[in-house]
Parts: sequence; structure tokens; C-alpha cells
Amino acid sequence: MPQPHVILASTSAYRATLLHRLLAEFTQAAPGTDEATLAGEAPADRARRLAEAKARAVASRHPGAVVIGSDQVADLAGTVLDRPGTVAAAHRQLEASSGQEVVFHTAVCVVDAHGGAHAHVDETRVVFRSLSRDDIVRYVERERPLDCAGSFKCEGLGITLFERIRNDDPTALIGLPLIATARLLRAAGIALP
Repeated sequence: MPQPHVILASTSAYRATLLHRLLAEFTQAAPGTDEATLAGEAPADRARRLAEAKARAVASRHPGAVVIGSDQVADLAGTVLDRPGTVAAAHRQLEASSGQEVVFHTAVCVVDAHGGAHAHVDETRVVFRSLSRDDIVRYVERERPLDCAGSFKCEGLGITLFERIRNDDPTALIGLPLIATARLLRAAGIALP
């Protein structure tokens, strides 16, 4: 019996690269969901809600497919650090994170071929080293992390900004927790090693 088609509900090159570690074939589709925070919503709840909303949005357009949605929310003492979008915003986020612990909530939701949703939220705690203004300027200029929650790319030069990282899945910080994703895909009927 053939497996259902798998779709990653994201146009992120980072997530696609990670998912290729599990699956040779899948397609990507933009979910087109509103990513605004709801009033009083906890960061982990926001990540879970958005991961499921993205997966369901794409699943509604592709009946019978297995759809993976993911979202990451960076939390600095209760303040959400979204994608900065501009160099100035990246500088502000990194200045605020300097010497601090930032918690990254990375959610994944798999909607199976029958419409059932299976989700997981991974938590990664990152302690930033004390960053000078010059450190921040050099980093942002070289890495251009304007599309990344928290203003860094841990798979690149961003790793130099940290004192330590604590988590259960090292892929979660890049944007897709593969340990949980593999488990959820198996539950949705996708054969993996």
C-alpha cells in the first residue's frame, strides 16, 4: 500500500533541510496563516497553536496528505522575540539577550491523512554570553539573521553567541525537532527507519 504524500507546511529552507534527513521525498507549501500572538497567550501555547494552524491550513487544500506544521517562539523573560525583519531590530534583540537565558519553544504538528492532529512542543534553553556592541554589529552584518526568531542562526555563526544550550533534541533550535517529528510521522503511518 503506498504511503500518503507528505507536505511540509513551510517555505523555510532550514526546515526543509532538516526534514530531508528523515524523508527523501516531500513537497513544501506556504500555509498563509496569521502568526499574531493572542492576548494572554503563553509562548509555548502560541508555538503549538501556530504549528497546528499551519498544518491544518495546508491539509485543507490537500486532502489525504500527511502535513507537517512547525513554529518556533523565542521567549526572553516573557517577551516574545519574533523574526526581527530589520538590522536595527536584530541589534535590539541581541542586546536584550546578551547575558540572558532565552527559551525557544519549537512546536511540530502532524496532521494525518484522516485529519487527526498529533503535536509536540520542544523546549530549548539558550544562555547568551555577554555581547559587546561590536560583537552584535559584526554578527548581524556577517550572518544577516533577519528571518530567524531571536536574531541568530545556531546552525551557522550564531553558535558563537552562546555560553550553553540545554535541550532534548539538538535539531529543535534550528526549527524542526526531528526526534518528535519522526515519532509523529510514524504515528501518521509514514514508514521511517
